[in-house]
Amino acid sequence: MSHRLATALALVLTASASPGFAEDVIQGYTGWQTAPNSDVKIPGQSFSAEWDGESFKMPPYWGLRWTRWQGDWGWGAEFTHAKVKASDATLAKAGLDRLEFTDGLNILTVNLQRRWQPQRGVTPYLGAGIGAAIPHVELERPEGRTFEYQLTGPAIRWFAGVSRDFSDAWLGFVEYQGTFSSNTADLTGGGKLDTDITTHAVNIGLGYRF
Repeated sequence: MSHRLATALALVLTASASPGFAEDVIQGYTGWQTAPNSDVKIPGQSFSAEWDGESFKMPPYWGLRWTRWQGDWGWGAEFTHAKVKASDATLAKAGLDRLEFTDGLNILTVNLQRRWQPQRGVTPYLGAGIGAAIPHVELERPEGRTFEYQLTGPAIRWFAGVSRDFSDAWLGFVEYQGTFSSNTADLTGGGKLDTDITTHAVNIGLGYRF
């Protein structure tokens, strides 16, 4: 019996020390985020919107990611508070007082990640996720003012970067991240707003491993 117990304990310790042992990481980040032009449809008109990211204006661009690693593969969830605001030229062209998602073009996804062995102290990784857009829709037009959070459609994200350990628990990272969201929002006064928005960002952040 004691031999079997010792064998079982050795197997558990071996599994715990192996690359397949589960490891959780919480990461927070900010950075510089922008978005290319995209087509916007509202009742009675369609136009191309020039978007400004305004990453560092309040509330700033930021994100949180949780990952459970099992060896070289990880899965988890991520929330990003992205931002876009129609330029003054776009507003004048469309005859609008406001069109923006600055209280968040919020993206929530479930992610899958892959990482590789450290190279010169840094660990490369990449990942992708699928989920939904939950933006704060802000549109002012003669028919009314829309100013509310809505679930507007599906979203995807993709990212690639490198991380570096500062200690057993703490790490830093820098990455590129992109998102795509298909947004259909209900408007005060009737009708809908339709636009597909792509964002690009350079993120820098900290992570805590436990």
